[in-house]
Amino acid sequence: MKTIPLSLALLLTAASAQAVPVEKPNVLFISMDDLNDWVGCLGGHPQTLTPHLDRLAQSGTLFTNAHCAAPQCNPSRTAIFTGIPPFRSGVYHNGQKMRDVLPEAEIIPRYFSRQGYWSAGSGKLLHYFIDTASWDDYFPAKEKENPFPPTYDPPHRPVSLPVGGPWQYVETDWAALDVSDEDYGGDWSVTQWIGEQLQRPHDQPFFLACGIYRPHEPWFVPERYFRPFPLDSIQPGPGCLENDLDDLPPSGQKMGPNRYFAHIRQQGQWKQAIQAYLASIHYADAMLGRVLDALENGPNRDKTIVVLWSDHGWHLGEKQHWQKFTGWRICTRVPLIIRLPSGMPGSEPGQVCDQPVCLTDLFHTLTDLCELPAPENISAHSLVPLLKNPDAPWPHAAVTQLSAPDEYAISTRSRRYIHYRNGDEELYDIATDPHEWTNLAAQPEQAAQLAQMRQLAPSNPVPLPQVPVASLPALPWHPATEPTPASKPDGNTFDVVFINQRAHPVELLWLSPSGSTHSYSLIPAQQRQRQSSRPGAVWLIRDASENLLGHFQIGDRSCKAIVPAP
Repeated sequence: MKTIPLSLALLLTAASAQAVPVEKPNVLFISMDDLNDWVGCLGGHPQTLTPHLDRLAQSGTLFTNAHCAAPQCNPSRTAIFTGIPPFRSGVYHNGQKMRDVLPEAEIIPRYFSRQGYWSAGSGKLLHYFIDTASWDDYFPAKEKENPFPPTYDPPHRPVSLPVGGPWQYVETDWAALDVSDEDYGGDWSVTQWIGEQLQRPHDQPFFLACGIYRPHEPWFVPERYFRPFPLDSIQPGPGCLENDLDDLPPSGQKMGPNRYFAHIRQQGQWKQAIQAYLASIHYADAMLGRVLDALENGPNRDKTIVVLWSDHGWHLGEKQHWQKFTGWRICTRVPLIIRLPSGMPGSEPGQVCDQPVCLTDLFHTLTDLCELPAPENISAHSLVPLLKNPDAPWPHAAVTQLSAPDEYAISTRSRRYIHYRNGDEELYDIATDPHEWTNLAAQPEQAAQLAQMRQLAPSNPVPLPQVPVASLPALPWHPATEPTPASKPDGNTFDVVFINQRAHPVELLWLSPSGSTHSYSLIPAQQRQRQSSRPGAVWLIRDASENLLGHFQIGDRSCKAIVPAP
C-alpha cells in the first residue's frame, strides 16, 4: 500500500480547507434618525416608551457613552459608512455632497459585497441619496437615488406650528394622523421589506441595512402612538434649565438660543412638540420591533450580528436650543447597541459599556467581527475588545466634529470638552453633571484637566472644501411678469451664487425691507457672482436699460440663482 508524502498530504489538507469556506455571520445594520438619549435603557426622559430598543439592549451590549462623529446627518452618516472621521474626509456639514468630497471612497455595503456578502438596504442610510453602485439591492429601487418609499403627508401644511419666517425648516411640524401604520407607509414599508429579507434563507452571508426615518421631522405619526403621552402630563427633558447659558463663553451663548425654540414657546407649542417627539420615538421603536421579530422568527436568527445606532441627538429646549448642530451631550450622545450571535466572543447579553466610543469605529468593528481585513484608510479603532470586556483598557476619546475644522467636542469616560473656532472653551464633569449645567473651563483648578483635553484634539484637520456650484440647490426664477414680494431678510448669512446665462450683462440689486433698491454688481454674460445674503431677502435682476427681468427670493440655505437665457 502506497503512502502519500507528508508534504503532499499537507497541501491536500490545505486545499480541502479552502474548498469549504468558513461561514461568515450576517450583519443587520439599523439606523434611527435624530434620536437622542430619550430611550428607556439610557434614561434620557422618564416618559419615553421604547420596549424594543430596551429588549435589544438586554440581549446585547449597550454603549452608554457613544457619540456621533458630527451633529449633522451628512457628515455623521458619511463617517459611519466610510469609516473616515470628518476632520480627515473634509465632509463637515449638510450643505456638502459626500461624492463631491469623496468620489472614490468605498462604503460598508460595497466593501462587504466584494467580500462575498449580499449587500442590501432600505430607507434613509446616507444623506438623502442611495449611492446606487454600492448596493446589490435596495428598496425603493436604487436607480432612483431616492431612499424614501411613499409616506402619508397631511394635505394642508403646516398643521401645528405656524411658519415663523424664511429661516424655518419646512418640516418643523407635528401631528397625530388618523391613518393605520400600513396606510402611513414610510418606515412601515421599509421595515416590511427588511422583514421579508430576514424571513427568507440566503445562500450567502448578507449585510442588510435598515434606515428608520423617525423620529426625524416632521413628527407626523399615526395617532395611536400619541395616546400614551397625554398632553397635560408632558414634562420637559430633564436637561432643561432656564439659566443654563449664564456660565458659557460668548460662542456657547451664541450657539445656544435659536429662534426655533423661541418661536415654539411663543406659539405655546413646547409641550405639543415634546409629545410629538415622544410619539415619534414610540413609533420608530415599534418599527424596530417589526424588524427584530422578523429576525427572531426567521432562519437567520442565530447567525446575525445586530448593530443599532442613531446619527446624532436632538435638542428640545436644552441650552435654549432646538434641533441639532451643537457640541453638547444632548446632541452628540446617541444610542448604540451591538448584539452578537450566541457563541461569538462578546455575545453575553445585558452588557453595559460606559467607555467613550464613536460611530466612526463601526466599520472597523464589523470587519473584525466578520474576520475580514480592514481597509487601510478607515478608523483604526475596533469596539470588539469592549464587546468582549466592557471594562477593557480603552485609551481613546470620542471626537465629535462641528461644522468647521477647529470646532469640536471631545468625550472621555467622565469629562467633556468643547472647543470653538475663536478659542472659546467649555469643560464638564459628566460624572457629577450629566446635563452639562456647570461649565468648569474658567476655574483655575481645572487648568491641568483642560490641558489634557486639549491634547486629544484632532491634529492637522483637513480644510473645509467649498461646495461645487453644480451641487448647490437652485432657487426658482421669477420673471418680471410675476409680482415682486416684500423683502424680509431674517437669519444668518450664507453665500448665494448668481449665474448669468444671458448673452449680455445683468445688474444685481438688493431690495430692502423699505422697498428701496441697492445695486451690488454687474454680472457679465455667461459669468457668475458669489454674494452673501440672508433668508427672506429679495434680489432683483435688471438689464443694461434698467428694465426689470425678474427676481429671486432667498430660502434658508446656500444656493445658486440662475438667470436664464431668454
